[in-house]
Amino acid sequence: MHEVDTLIIGAGALGLACAARLGKPDTLILEAEGLIGSHTSSRNSEVIHAGLYYPPGSLKAELCLEGRERLYAWCNQHGVAHRRIGKLLVAVQESEIGKLEALAGNAEACGVTDLQQIDQPRLHELEPALRGARALLSPSTGIIDSHAYLQSLLAVAQSRDAQLVLHSRVERLQRDGDAWIASGHSAGEAFTLRAQRVINAGGPFAQRLARTIEGLPVPPLHLCQGRYFSYSGRSPFSRLIYPMPEANTAGLGIHATLDLAGQLRFGPDVHWLETLDYAVDENLRAPFAAAVARYFPALDAARLQPGYAGVRAKLSGPGEPAADFLIQTPADHRLPGLVNLFGIESPGLTASLAIAERVAGAL
Repeated sequence: MHEVDTLIIGAGALGLACAARLGKPDTLILEAEGLIGSHTSSRNSEVIHAGLYYPPGSLKAELCLEGRERLYAWCNQHGVAHRRIGKLLVAVQESEIGKLEALAGNAEACGVTDLQQIDQPRLHELEPALRGARALLSPSTGIIDSHAYLQSLLAVAQSRDAQLVLHSRVERLQRDGDAWIASGHSAGEAFTLRAQRVINAGGPFAQRLARTIEGLPVPPLHLCQGRYFSYSGRSPFSRLIYPMPEANTAGLGIHATLDLAGQLRFGPDVHWLETLDYAVDENLRAPFAAAVARYFPALDAARLQPGYAGVRAKLSGPGEPAADFLIQTPADHRLPGLVNLFGIESPGLTASLAIAERVAGAL
């Protein structure tokens, strides 16, 4: 039987960040798909979040702030394309200014101290195409080439002799004395291996694997699809534009983001799923246009084109308060050498290096 010190399940941002952080030669990364980051890590807004929205004291708030600084430093050190583009949080109408002020207070309680108040005349100077009564400017918000980031994590892990094997799905984990037995299929062939430590970073598949472990408490999984539309032609905005978060939804509202090439896209929306689905229905153009036109009145709906979709692996369901990250360690489940990463949705990409630091400490 093949034996390794550390088995990492999933080659998304979390799994690769853990591999890069641990830096051990006897580390094996198994990825079920044929490419790294095939799910959550490559299907998002590619935003480096500043840490404005999350409950003070939560893991999301703490790890977003820590991860943001770690991520900017990593990008500078490893040549990963990124830009501190800034974000405007907009109260479109006077009636939303109270929400904007509450958001500013929450951000300050989380440790974000660089938000700038923007009045309506200044807002028009900054973004003439934007409708708004008042705004907050977040200069610490940025954008990143997520694929280049994943490649940089893998390169560092491999430079320390970690190995990646694609097309390899772990289907069962069992405790065996002081180690773990992982079994599954790799390129169609059954395999079994023994590992001293296991990191379950399977994203939307993490709970499925965790349920094979006898005696392990496993949280519920709720799949929430977020769809994006691209906007053809030149962008009217030079910054990211976020409206006020919608009440009683699992998202932040359909916002405007830019990639490093200047391509404008709108999204994500909120659509609950029973199974993974990455389709974007062209018939969503009308509701997307209506949502965006609130803050971008000159929107040409004909320039909206179906883009891509991502799926958030959430721990809370429709109508429930947003759940925090769950980094389940031996201190929680009393099973030595096992860490499960559950519900690592946004700001998971921003927080990935900080999460890897927590995982390393737990192991």
